[in-house]
Amino acid sequence: MTEAAPAQPRHPQLAVSAAIFRDGRLLLARRARAPAKGLYSLPGGRVEFGETLEQAVAREVAEETALSIEIVGLAGRREVVPSPASAAGHYVIMVFAARWAGGEPQLNEELEDARWIDPADLATFSTTEGLAELVADARALIGT
Repeated sequence: MTEAAPAQPRHPQLAVSAAIFRDGRLLLARRARAPAKGLYSLPGGRVEFGETLEQAVAREVAEETALSIEIVGLAGRREVVPSPASAAGHYVIMVFAARWAGGEPQLNEELEDARWIDPADLATFSTTEGLAELVADARALIGT
């Protein structure tokens, strides 16, 4: 018997992610499960009740990659809305620019791959929608 996917909440979910830069390179991660399974994106996840956005992004990055980061600022946002073509729920994702502060990527069950890339190579990867623009905005905040 196959398990049915859990029902999506009937309200937007607040999430965070981080464009992390280390020596001019960007950390790119491939999602291991829905939403966006198999696509490269930025590490991140849902904000928990009582957390600030900054606390949530630092926690999510640590949980998914074992990295510590220095948050530089808010780089932008992305909104994912339900559509007939996608079973994803409604997410509002706040994207932060960050600098690597320590650790080496160690993946958890949410990620299949993580690699440091030259941001100019981003177009060679299958990524989540709008990622290139968000990375460009984050890179401008970092000043690389």
